[in-house]
Amino acid sequence: MTQKRNIVVKIGSALLANQELLTPRYGFLQRLLEDVATLRAEGHNVILCSSGSVALGLRIIGETPESAGISDKQAAAACGMPLLLNAYKQVGHEFGFEIAQVLLTLGDFEDHRRFLNTRNTVARLLEAGVMPIVNENDTITTEEIRVGDNDRLAAKVSQMVGATDFIILTGVDGLYDRNPDDPDAVFIPEVTDVGPYMDATKGKSTLGTGGMETKLQAANMAQEAGVTTWIAQGEVDRPLTTVLDGSRRATKILPHPNPLSGWDSWIANRLQMAGSLVVTEAVADALANSDRPIRRADIVSMDGDFTRGDVLHIYDSKGIERARGLSDFTSEEIRVMTHNPDTDAEQLLGYKTRGEIVRSNNLVMLETRHLLWDAPEGIGEG
Repeated sequence: MTQKRNIVVKIGSALLANQELLTPRYGFLQRLLEDVATLRAEGHNVILCSSGSVALGLRIIGETPESAGISDKQAAAACGMPLLLNAYKQVGHEFGFEIAQVLLTLGDFEDHRRFLNTRNTVARLLEAGVMPIVNENDTITTEEIRVGDNDRLAAKVSQMVGATDFIILTGVDGLYDRNPDDPDAVFIPEVTDVGPYMDATKGKSTLGTGGMETKLQAANMAQEAGVTTWIAQGEVDRPLTTVLDGSRRATKILPHPNPLSGWDSWIANRLQMAGSLVVTEAVADALANSDRPIRRADIVSMDGDFTRGDVLHIYDSKGIERARGLSDFTSEEIRVMTHNPDTDAEQLLGYKTRGEIVRSNNLVMLETRHLLWDAPEGIGEG
């Protein structure tokens, strides 16, 4: 590993918290941060995306993973976060480096200005030799504004920092073609397209919010940004360097050979659907084959309440997702324009505009390399 790398590491709750006692697993942290220290000494940047705050706080508020509701988990996160950061800080000091906490919500990824501000903060921490530990701000987030799982959060961080490698440490040694408990399960050492494996990845862990399915979704997001993803067992000595030097088994998910630009990757890789448009198949085909915007006359139907600057998912009349693009108008403005097709847009809205719903330079066509989102119910009904 002579080339300097930006390495993002996602660590699940089951590795960080004892499942029975719900206390920090210091032995694992020792092995992890010793390996981080090795990578840092070689000149690499390491960013951790850590679960664990909710799990560590459940015991304090008298709940279990099975009994806890949303408000319980928010309270548990408030109790568990100091425990988690203190554990990281204690062990980090043993190896001579400082840590910093970066708390994020969905909006920090979906709003482009906040996305850039967060990227600048992480870059400054790395410049100062401080290791960022990124967490979702579970104490304040609700179901509507949550990222939802730390796998995809970590993938967005990988995109944000221009990572070379994205390592997901978990309880198994990689991806299998079916449940690894099945004696006939076959290990998959390398993947170029995650799509064929999605149906074999249902289920989740006791402490976590996502199983292998969310890991492959995260890997697909990383692929689009040109990042190599590794899925590996975390319960080993040197859990990171042994993955990167190829000395132990892990699943390697290859980056796309022609990754999207930073802007297109931000548009295409969403964590939540703000809204959607349906266009005819002829319009969808024209978008794919020419440099043209989406106009109000192109819209068959619309779903969601969104604002200017939100990213919309574009479907054809069969309900197949074809593109994602930045809206130039609010959902209410689009409704006004589409309900009054013969009236000039400037007259309807009261300001100067070309009336293009999604400009061509803010539109990303989805190819077979993307995992597509299902259309909202009834999206093509008018």
